[in-house]
Amino acid sequence: MQLTGIHHLTAVTARAAENVVFYTGTLGLRLVKKTVNQDDVSAYHLFYADGLASPGSDITFFDWPAPRERRGSNSITRTHLRVPGESAVAWWHARLREAGQEAGIVLAEPALRDGRLTLDFEDPEGQRLALVDDGGTGPEHPWDASPVPAAYQIRGLGPIRLSVPDPTRTAAVLTDLLGMRRERSFETGDGPVAVYAMGPGGPAAEIQLLADAAAPAQQGAGAVHHVAFRIPDAEYEAWADRLKAARVPSSGPVDRYYFRSLYFREPNGILFEIATDGPGFTADEPLESLGARLALPPFLEPRRAEIEAGLKPLRPVVAG
Repeated sequence: MQLTGIHHLTAVTARAAENVVFYTGTLGLRLVKKTVNQDDVSAYHLFYADGLASPGSDITFFDWPAPRERRGSNSITRTHLRVPGESAVAWWHARLREAGQEAGIVLAEPALRDGRLTLDFEDPEGQRLALVDDGGTGPEHPWDASPVPAAYQIRGLGPIRLSVPDPTRTAAVLTDLLGMRRERSFETGDGPVAVYAMGPGGPAAEIQLLADAAAPAQQGAGAVHHVAFRIPDAEYEAWADRLKAARVPSSGPVDRYYFRSLYFREPNGILFEIATDGPGFTADEPLESLGARLALPPFLEPRRAEIEAGLKPLRPVVAG
């Protein structure tokens, strides 16, 4: 029984329309599901992914009218996105530098970090992201309608960085409960970062853990809400039993329709999710038209008129 990688990462936006423009236009991702937060149907839940909406490729956003995040510890502080090679990192540096003059993107210079060329940047709401060279390893599923050439498109999620005041307790959860393995550490300007791998490892299946004595972060626009880890569909009940046997307070089984989930918090308060690969986003829409309309799981469908009346219309905009 083993986690196989990062499933998705969910963040917070206060400007959904601009979020769509940035992630489909500037970053060239595909809007694969336009739905609502199932626990708060007044808010969009937007999923961006690769051309096939593959598990492990999607970064998602709750649309909440919140002020900017107050940064600090006990939070996810950097989300890496994988691109295929150093030439892709250089291409993205030029693209984001040009786009940033008008879009409010904060952009660093490319740097070698943990043996991989990495480009840190922030989206217009301060979401801390990075593009990382994954060496072209693993499958890729470009989106034909992306404004980004296929050779440079974002391939999926990469390492996720957690910043906590007490790494020891979080590390115990990663290794003892979730079965990850500590592989190495590397230095940053903020201190040493420990790398924990799951399943096959590599940049699509890593968590980075940084000790950070700052005051706890306060979530808002630009923050990360939670990170989810991949499991095969057949292992879902076994993972629910594992959390229960370990006496870890959790949500218990939650059916999100597109995948099944288990939620719990690690000792420093960061929300973790364990999610199945299936059924997937084609459960209610054909692959060719994913994200074109508001999708609702069956239990919310009878409330469609009410829900749509409470949402602002969104039109995906693809910029060059």
